[in-house]
Amino acid sequence: MKKLWAPWRMDYILQPRQKDCIFCSKPKEDRDRENLVLHRGAHSFVIMNYYPYNNGHLMIVPYRHTSELNELTESEKLEVMDLLAKSVEILKQALTAEGVNIGMNLGKVAGAGIDDHLHFHIVPRWNGDTNFMPITGHTKVLSQGLYESWDVLKGYFDLD
Repeated sequence: MKKLWAPWRMDYILQPRQKDCIFCSKPKEDRDRENLVLHRGAHSFVIMNYYPYNNGHLMIVPYRHTSELNELTESEKLEVMDLLAKSVEILKQALTAEGVNIGMNLGKVAGAGIDDHLHFHIVPRWNGDTNFMPITGHTKVLSQGLYESWDVLKGYFDLD
């Protein structure tokens, strides 16, 4: 039997389950690197996904707790779209992403892991980034640690 070690998963396994909304609590804390918060806007923020599909998997999240897209104000919608566009450009520059997937899962049945606070996913893609590991080994290989990725991306978000 072959083994693939993922020791960083122990943090998740051993931590107490959070009862409050992480998209509400994380931006209130002053620990951006630890919480993987890359950018704070007036109405929304950019955070890295702690369980990414690919290196550089980001999420754009409005501060206001809502699960309904039509409840966002015009200012919130505009800033979310601006942050989506900015994030795509940063992923292309910082990680040389050749493409991106942008998506949103509205509701638990649509696949939302956190279904009561809407958020957009941005997943960078590269030619040939899919391989046999997820198919045969049910394992995703990420080439860079979360905090190392945060360090790289944060510099790009701070340029403005």
